[in-house]
This record gives sequence, C-alpha cells and structure tokens, in this order.
Amino acid sequence: MPQQLQALNTTATTEIGGTVQQYPWTYQGQEFAIAYETLGQGSPVLLLPAFSTVSTRAEMAGLAQRLAAEFQVTAIDWLGFGASDRPPINYEPAVYHQLLQDFVRTVFQQPVAVVAAGHAAGYAMKLAQQPGVLSRVALVAPTWRGPLPTMGVQPKGAGVVRDTVRSPLLGQALYKLNTTPSFLALMYRRHVYADPANVTTEFVDRRWQTTQQPGARFAPAAFVTGALDPVHERDDFLAWFQPLPITIMVVIGEQAPPKSKAEMEAIAALPSVESRQMPGSLGLHEEYPAAVAEVVLPFLRSPAG
Repeated sequence: MPQQLQALNTTATTEIGGTVQQYPWTYQGQEFAIAYETLGQGSPVLLLPAFSTVSTRAEMAGLAQRLAAEFQVTAIDWLGFGASDRPPINYEPAVYHQLLQDFVRTVFQQPVAVVAAGHAAGYAMKLAQQPGVLSRVALVAPTWRGPLPTMGVQPKGAGVVRDTVRSPLLGQALYKLNTTPSFLALMYRRHVYADPANVTTEFVDRRWQTTQQPGARFAPAAFVTGALDPVHERDDFLAWFQPLPITIMVVIGEQAPPKSKAEMEAIAALPSVESRQMPGSLGLHEEYPAAVAEVVLPFLRSPAG
C-alpha cells in the first residue's frame, strides 16, 4: 500500500515556488522524512538534483519554474541533503536506488519523465531498466564517478577519508574546513559554474547554509569519496543504455572538466541517444536554466518512442 504523504507545516521553505511536502520513507526498519516540492499542472516531471556537498532541490528552481508552464514538476531533496533527514547511516548506492524506486511508485500514478543532474544520472538509468516506471530521461551533465575517484584516489584511501569525516570531532573539523564559503566559491568557479561572475557572495552564502545543518557531513562524505558511485567502470554505466530502455537525452556542458566531459560524450556517442552541447559546466542546470529548458522542453513534449 502506498504510504500516506504529509504536507509540511506553513513555515516550510519553498525552494522552487511550489507546494512543499514530506514523503515518510521506511528503509531497513527506520523511517525518514524526505522533502519534496511540486509546482505546475500537466504530465509529471521529476527533477533530481546533483549529488554534491551542497546538494538541494533549490538548484533546480530556475529549471522547475520554466518547465512548470507546461508540466507538473516535482523536485526532491535526497536523503542526507537539503531539507530531508540527514541520519548517520551507511550511505551507499542501495539506499538511493531504493529511495528513488519507492518515491516514484508512491507519488506518481503514471510513468514519469525525469530530468537528472550530475550523479543522479546513474540512479535514474538504473530505475529506467524497470518497464513502465519512467517515460523518458534527460541527463544534464551526467557523471557516475565521485570527486576523489576522478582524481585518482584509490578506494582504500578514499575510505580512510570517508571514515575520518564521519568521526565525531576530527570529522566535523575537517568538514567545516572543506565547506567554508571561500572553499565553496573556489570549487564552484573551478568545476561547477562556467562564469565566475555568477558565483556571488550571496549565492555562496545560501549554499553554505545547507552545510550547517545537523548531520550534514555524512552523505556528502560518501559522495566525495565515491561511496555513492552507482558503478565502478564506464562499461557498466554504458550498459544501462544498451539497448536504450526508454528515450534518453544527454545535455553536455562545453566547459565541463575534461574527464567528466569525456564520460558525457561517451554516452552521447551511443546509438539513438539524443544529445545537445551548450555553454556550462557541471552545474549548468542551475547556472543556465533557461538554456537547459530550451532543449529539455521539446524533448519532454515529444511523443514517447
């Protein structure tokens, strides 16, 4: 039986301009509150924010507001991020595969289109293997390998970093050092945004606020160290596209870091995958929502293949 969805109280903060609700999700005997927000009317579209130290559905706001002119748009905060619960659990791919499957099957009464940013791509593609659940998927600057593995850090070393960040005192200190506004601004300018002028003090402060919540370090530590990588090899990732389970489009940021861009282009090279390139980097869905909407809207409108 579907779980009953709950409206949040009137003080709940809207991030995309819609109605904020709470999905009570039970996993391994524990119940967690998952925040999500809905805007607009029409066929359903689910927006999945990228995993990152500052992941939040707020990064989908510009895109959501443009898509909501024609569709009913839902944006979710992943467990461990945004306004969702941030428990000190063992964050691993199985958690998010199950969360996404349960959320989609509970909230939507028909196959739903998905726009997945960054690392959410692998979770969307895994769910797409189940017939009749998703209708189509647009992947915006998709990735499958976390920051430390991309830098060449071996699993053992990444595990040491992850365990250290999870530790009570030293871990909290290290996390604070790596989430200072100056460090966040540096990372955004290097990898996430294409135009440094868009990384304003006000913008960075809003993202920094998301790092100050209780339990905020646990899920980001898993992402950064590769523990949320849905696969460990490119071939395993590309196998989800061969053959295509549903209609797929990939949007590539022209200024994306070379290693990440190479992975995006490997997807685009597959038969029958629609692809677009545009200015932007790993955060192009947030930095250039109008341009992303311009290519995603026709894709969402087109008849199912």
